[in-house]
Amino acid sequence: MTTLHIDADTAVTLVADAITAPSMHNAQPWRFVFRPATGVIELRGDPERAMPRSDPDHRSLHLGCGAALFNLRVSASRHRLDPHVALLPDASDAWLLASVTFDGGPATGEGGGLTALHGALRRRHTSRHPFADEHVPPALMDGLRAAARLEGCRLTVPDGWHTETVLALVHDAEYQENADPPTRAETAAWTHTAADGAGTRRDGIPTRAFGPRAVGVPSLVRDFGHGRTVPGRGWATFEKHPQIALLGTRGDGRTDWLHAGQALERLLLQATTDGLATSMTSQPLERKELRWTARDPLAAVGHVQMVLRLGYGPSGPSTPRRPVEEVFEVMA
Repeated sequence: MTTLHIDADTAVTLVADAITAPSMHNAQPWRFVFRPATGVIELRGDPERAMPRSDPDHRSLHLGCGAALFNLRVSASRHRLDPHVALLPDASDAWLLASVTFDGGPATGEGGGLTALHGALRRRHTSRHPFADEHVPPALMDGLRAAARLEGCRLTVPDGWHTETVLALVHDAEYQENADPPTRAETAAWTHTAADGAGTRRDGIPTRAFGPRAVGVPSLVRDFGHGRTVPGRGWATFEKHPQIALLGTRGDGRTDWLHAGQALERLLLQATTDGLATSMTSQPLERKELRWTARDPLAAVGHVQMVLRLGYGPSGPSTPRRPVEEVFEVMA
């Protein structure tokens, strides 16, 4: 195949799909640079959207950018383009996370598989609501495991005792965050209510996406309204035995994080296509003293990159997105 030099309008279309990706606290820590002379789209991390307290190594930043990269691949396939990705292409430029070139071709094989996920891009939302007790069928779980493997990662479903361990780790991490004023302030900076300007901000987590407070049974869902008065926010009982899955990688470097971000978005889009509701939590993974315990010692997960909650329940609301012109630049 001959490399295609896509035009700026096509690049904008691809980026508009890419930025529907999830990211920690919906910080959207990405920038895209299009170089018309070569037809290359560069994905860059945005250091101004880093979180030094919660994400000092930029692991979650890389996961979010990896998810956006996967969406770009899905969009390219939908437009009959074959994307070729180089991760960390320039060792001297730490914020250049990936470069993408394109060939033309029919949406078959891997391309066809990506195209099938395009319809879920704008339907995928994090749900911080209770899920039903109905179990996810084994066939769907097998499909999600396969989705992770396609991106070089592994998805494992822990048994009951390890699920309880992870739940305890989430609450340990929540306690530690609440006891640390700088971390609380960092989280609060990325959450907002109507009084904070929810109608104008294009990033962060608005009140409508907080979900209800948990009553009775502890929840895996992060409580972004902790310690704050949120008018109209109710209470609900969450599932006693949440269905969780652990997304892991063999290594734990920047390339692994980018692969994990792509795997995360692939399986989230697959879950959405399959009619599942999803949420994610990274609280116990943000603290080194807790993260290693999150792995299942009976499974070859390696390094856990995300804890996912899966099931049947209401879809979460959409969260704001920065306009393409804020994250897209054309350069010679």
